[in-house]
Amino acid sequence: MTDRLPLAEVLRHPLASAGSRESAALLVGATTLIITSGISLLAFWGRTLPISGPGSIGQFAAIGSAMTAMVVFLAARSLVHVQPASDARGAQRMRWFDVAALALAHGIIALLGWIAIAEIVERSFVGAEVFTVAGAVLSGAAMACTAYLVALSAAGMNQGILSVVLMLFLVVGSFASMLSAADEQWWKLHLSSLGVTDDVSALTFNVTLIIAGVIVTTVAHFGTASIAADSPGAVRGRRIVRLELTAMGVLLAGVGLFPVDRFLALHNLCATGMVVVFIVMVIGLRRTVPGTPQVFLTLGYVFVACIVVLAVFFATGYYTLTAVELVAFLIIFTWLLLFLRNTGATTETVA
Repeated sequence: MTDRLPLAEVLRHPLASAGSRESAALLVGATTLIITSGISLLAFWGRTLPISGPGSIGQFAAIGSAMTAMVVFLAARSLVHVQPASDARGAQRMRWFDVAALALAHGIIALLGWIAIAEIVERSFVGAEVFTVAGAVLSGAAMACTAYLVALSAAGMNQGILSVVLMLFLVVGSFASMLSAADEQWWKLHLSSLGVTDDVSALTFNVTLIIAGVIVTTVAHFGTASIAADSPGAVRGRRIVRLELTAMGVLLAGVGLFPVDRFLALHNLCATGMVVVFIVMVIGLRRTVPGTPQVFLTLGYVFVACIVVLAVFFATGYYTLTAVELVAFLIIFTWLLLFLRNTGATTETVA
């Protein structure tokens, strides 16, 4: 059994070890619970609230959790720079726009996640209303849970967490855009049609892609750090992989920056270019990263073959463009997640 950490030691060195980070995150969560429950009590005083929808406890908790997530993430990352963890020696520091994008990503995940949870609870308790004190406690608990998880994520940020945040952000952002689309038949056109309207759905879709693109460039910067570079050829190979991942991130952001209805050529160039870069990266991985396991190389070839088959199905009219885009999207980002694990990047700590 490990020794218990004194509270004073946790406060002085919250990032010294995994145990101190866990304790510090719990303190952040407990403090958030007390503060936000009080604020919620004042906001809800004398009222009963619906579970979801405008003016609901779900909406209040979701917005509060988003703000909490961003504040906690920025504060934790600032502390990491001032007082780096003992197991982060030699780690590369995150750039300011990496931190900003990840803070926003955590905030959006919290916002959309709690809205979705409130919708599910609302459908389980049809017509139910929440009283003032119960609503304040529940709202505060949601924000406290968010603060605890975000504090752990920010303090222990590494390539594994980066990839999970990226995947989770893409999933919640994409589904939120799909569910809020004004045109329920959007899928009959293509995935990019989600970003062509002037409603919240289009803004959600485009912002999701832009921020996800920035996160991919962050992954490119840190995710290749553990690739062996013990010879000039290995150094060159690692640089090529890093450039390829960066190009994928820039092109993904371009898909969101250039909506298909206003910038058709640029939009298609970014979308097609990302797929091309992915295929080139997979095919050349044996040469750029010689130590890559054969099983992973074979899996990459299978993924590329799947994309080619999908393209053929679309060209012959067997598949819709939406189906092709969705499957290709899943293939590319699943491979990216597996790539980070197979290069051993998940064992590296990002400072």
